[in-house]
Amino acid sequence: MSRRYFGTDGIRGRANEERMNVGVAVSLGQAAGRYFRNGDRNHRVVIGKDTRRSCYMLENALTAGFTSVGMDVFLLGPVPTPAIGRLARSMRADLGVMISASHNPFPDNGIKLFGPDGFKLSDEVEEAIEVMMGEDPVLSGPEQIGKAKRIDDGRFRYMEFAKTTFARRRRLDGISVVVDCANGAAYKTAPEVLWELGAEVIPIGVTPNGLNINQNCGSTSPDIAAASVVANGADLGICLDGDADRVMIIDEHGHVADGDQIMGLIAGRWAEKGILAHKTLVATVMSNLGLERHLEGRGLNLLRTAVGDRYVVEAMRKGGFNLGGEQSGHIVMTDHVTTGDGLIAALQFLSAMVETGERASELANVFEPLPQMLTNVRYGPEAKPLEHDSVLAAIEAGERRLDGLGRLLIRKSGTEPLVRIMGECEDPELLKSVVADIESEVVRVAGPVSAV
Repeated sequence: MSRRYFGTDGIRGRANEERMNVGVAVSLGQAAGRYFRNGDRNHRVVIGKDTRRSCYMLENALTAGFTSVGMDVFLLGPVPTPAIGRLARSMRADLGVMISASHNPFPDNGIKLFGPDGFKLSDEVEEAIEVMMGEDPVLSGPEQIGKAKRIDDGRFRYMEFAKTTFARRRRLDGISVVVDCANGAAYKTAPEVLWELGAEVIPIGVTPNGLNINQNCGSTSPDIAAASVVANGADLGICLDGDADRVMIIDEHGHVADGDQIMGLIAGRWAEKGILAHKTLVATVMSNLGLERHLEGRGLNLLRTAVGDRYVVEAMRKGGFNLGGEQSGHIVMTDHVTTGDGLIAALQFLSAMVETGERASELANVFEPLPQMLTNVRYGPEAKPLEHDSVLAAIEAGERRLDGLGRLLIRKSGTEPLVRIMGECEDPELLKSVVADIESEVVRVAGPVSAV
């Protein structure tokens, strides 16, 4: 079916506009509540959020929707997205909700839904809820209207759990860590967990004001954190995004390691310990070809999926795999969590430092990546650039030029009106030329827009 609301990661849009407003949030609460109600017992939903100003508005609207159909609502306040997956299951909720647009700038917001098992909803369940959003709500009688209350210990529950994933009987004493929380959902949890484990913590991006989430900070803008690592002589930098389900690692020299390098490290260590399920890492089509070659050289497998951590998780659950993620920094470890968790992934990296005695720079360069280019072209609401013959011809020509030397991946973003053009090639000059030719044709067809 054609979707009006749900994309690749819940519902996302600009606050107070078509897909992300009070009316949509109320309707979603009523529809999702109706879908997950089962019998006459008490039903509950846990709701977390990041630090965007619009979260207050959407939180209240969702609460109104859920309570109107008989769901009790537990409001957790600002917590990382993975905490919702964890707490939905541990608190026996029928549903978990995270209000966040992840790494997007503050004017955007989003709503992510988790089932009672702690995992994000399948396409089929989202489609069923979307159908219900178009129907008249089934409201509860006055006696069955749900209640709402704030839960103060949600983040502490998550913090205590996160610490249990760190290496047993190990501490971070003597290790200095810059942690950039992107002025987002982990601005309290991440620094406190690291400090309680013994680290010397240098926090940045921990002064949210509702407008500065992901603003020149966090995993998508690691430059300030990298400079802070070098200036403070820190051993490591950890950059999270606005809802803390992504992470980038910065070594002591200020060099940034992306999700591919982190996954490569964890996969190798888990394989050595005999705990990497089926000797397989699950990643998306965006992961660098260098990672695939590195794993093959160690007798390990890489299973690729469509872009989006939910598709990684679906493949992991279907195949019984326990490690997966994305180049963007989503690292999913289903032995511990049900979705990407930036803090817990960082703790795995720190465990490697403590157990091996090696510096971050020695652990963060697991493989030599192939030169990779990624550019984005924005298009208008009526444009369909990937359906134009001239664009398809440019892509076909590029693939012929890269034959045997690299690969291309051109796709629409699932969360923004962007065409994403990614290429990899052993020859960086050839790569630059191929990507530029395709980008030029997409820009021409898309109209008066520019690459971003």
